[in-house]
Amino acid sequence: MSTGNEVMHDGVMSTGEDARIFPDVEACIDCGGCVVSCKRTWDVPRDEQRISIATMLEGQEAASGLNASSGQAMEQGESPGETAVPMQCYHCSNAPCVSVCPTDSLISKENGFVRVRDDLCIGCQYCLSACPFGAPQFPDEDSGVADLVGSGGNMDKCTMCEERQDVGKGPACAEECATDAILVGTPAQISDELDNRDSGTFFNDVAMDIIFGEDASEFQ
Repeated sequence: MSTGNEVMHDGVMSTGEDARIFPDVEACIDCGGCVVSCKRTWDVPRDEQRISIATMLEGQEAASGLNASSGQAMEQGESPGETAVPMQCYHCSNAPCVSVCPTDSLISKENGFVRVRDDLCIGCQYCLSACPFGAPQFPDEDSGVADLVGSGGNMDKCTMCEERQDVGKGPACAEECATDAILVGTPAQISDELDNRDSGTFFNDVAMDIIFGEDASEFQ
């Protein structure tokens, strides 16, 4: 259900149909608030997580003058230095996980959400191999069995809080992010917000095409 363009939080510009989720990497301070809010909202067990913060180039400085501008550094082909990147399911337009799923457990819904149908998942973990962002999780994994017959348990991942969006709320991670580092909105809104902040996209063109499909042109 679309909720229009209601402004709920600086990082949450609109929700519902066609809303996308994308990080402003330059705003992330690796506080872990998004991880906590997700776990609390969805009662995610302690040893599981649907969003994580990946630290790249830990302890390294960026190229001269770009220490706080990792997106710009990437666009210029320079080292971004130590960078914290919120990693979760981005509900990609060209979702590789959907393409490789042999049982159609993973589907791209008409409203833009990528959903897992638990009753069809056989735990083969093809989606885990296909996803460039490491989003699929297998909490009940038995890797030895999965290698042989594909029964690594049901896949679990970020739902982009579809149920919350259905009632006009933003994803918990984005609404509770202290620095508004997780953006939710249409591709045009996200692109405009990054421009307003003078932040780069950080991801390369291949990743942007996977995440946004034809709408990747909004970021050029």
